[in-house]
Amino acid sequence: MIINTGCRTDIPAFYSKWLINRIKEGYVLVRNPYYPSQITKYTLNPNVVDCLAFCTKNPRPMIKYLEEIKEYRQYWFVTITPYGKEIEPNVPKKEEVIESFKELSRKVGINKVAWRYDPIFIGMGFDVKRHIEEFEKMAKKLNGFTKSCTISFLDLYEKVKKNAQDIRPPKLEEQIEIGKAFYKIGKENNILIRSCCEKTFLNKYGIDCNRMYE
Repeated sequence: MIINTGCRTDIPAFYSKWLINRIKEGYVLVRNPYYPSQITKYTLNPNVVDCLAFCTKNPRPMIKYLEEIKEYRQYWFVTITPYGKEIEPNVPKKEEVIESFKELSRKVGINKVAWRYDPIFIGMGFDVKRHIEEFEKMAKKLNGFTKSCTISFLDLYEKVKKNAQDIRPPKLEEQIEIGKAFYKIGKENNILIRSCCEKTFLNKYGIDCNRMYE
């Protein structure tokens, strides 16, 4: 069984102590958001759990608890983007997250941490050129601390349309330009570039695409 801790909220960033308490107790209760009266109990034990998967924008609060989950196999996805407080007010500065990422990599191992750079959007001071420049700066700092980076482009869900009217997804030609540049930067920094939930047109430019569309 794989326990994915990142489907509803950022547990390492905001609820790391709660998670450790649940692991000590040996179980967790999960409420169905669509049917609140339906509650499922999951056993938290290394003999049952094949992997603890984390998705976070700030692993720092969880790092001090790593010793307490060392018996579990782990995999970490850490999102680091160049966006500032005007876009992500509850995320630490990217320089701080990069340092936390590097410490996490040293402690759990380079094969257990992956970088996410997403969602990629255009607007609010971010164009193709700036994304490429910022991505290269980050890739150089993360060289030797991860072997992969997953990218995806903004999807205009209704909530996004309502709350973020100043941004848009990159156009097809912009996605291709970004994909080609990111692949080159990744190769120079020993980082494989993958795409998440994107069609496979980026395959031809070196991006390892999700095969769900084939």
